[in-house]
Amino acid sequence: MKIFNLLSCVCLAGFSLNTMAADFSFDRPGAGMGTGITPVGQLAWEQGLPSASYNESTVDGEKQKTVTLNGDMLFRTGLAKDLELQLGWQGPAWTQVKRAGQTVEEDGLGDVSIGLKKAIDLDDDKLTMAILAEAIIATGNDGFSNHDDIYSLSSAVAYELSDLISTSITMRYEAQNSDWAVSAVPTIEYKIADKWSGFSELVYRKAESQDYEYALGSGVIYALNDRVQMDASIGVDLNGPDKSYQSGLGVSFLF
Repeated sequence: MKIFNLLSCVCLAGFSLNTMAADFSFDRPGAGMGTGITPVGQLAWEQGLPSASYNESTVDGEKQKTVTLNGDMLFRTGLAKDLELQLGWQGPAWTQVKRAGQTVEEDGLGDVSIGLKKAIDLDDDKLTMAILAEAIIATGNDGFSNHDDIYSLSSAVAYELSDLISTSITMRYEAQNSDWAVSAVPTIEYKIADKWSGFSELVYRKAESQDYEYALGSGVIYALNDRVQMDASIGVDLNGPDKSYQSGLGVSFLF
């Protein structure tokens, strides 16, 4: 629950092969950020159904298993042709911890976020870019919050290799109190069939005074029509002795 929990409010920062419009794509799923901008006067609603994580670790010599579910959501609306406003919420959450024969369950509400995303015109038909300035406000309940506000600046560059394959990389720089962290998410996206597409990504993160963190993620996307898509994804952390996995189901609408 290390990398993806920190990035989950962005859902936050994902992509899609859905070509419903030349300048728009949903940001679900994945840890990366898309370069598409929501059209002016329209609203994109991206909803987790839910997102889940599982962590298995050892605490005081005892094996501890933690399961977390949360209904994360992101709202996006266009302010100008190349600018959009994002409002996010980690949503209602539930966690179960099992250790030494005891089970503890808790529920609560997660943090909220606000961001501005701007497309950068590179004057290239195949190369696109966007930047996102975001603040994650620690308004959630204990156990479901980052406890301190996080301010970040992200950039994404995507290149369409062909009608079937495209690549992208997202860079994220964040500050929490006086601590800094940087994340990189290279991604490959591919068309599978008529309405099906998929992605695979590597998540790298280095926080101040912390070890390097790595994770792999993959998923599929089904575009019902030009305004609705569904997604499913899985991920695994590769660092440290703990076993940590993530999964998610989601649906996105454009109104």
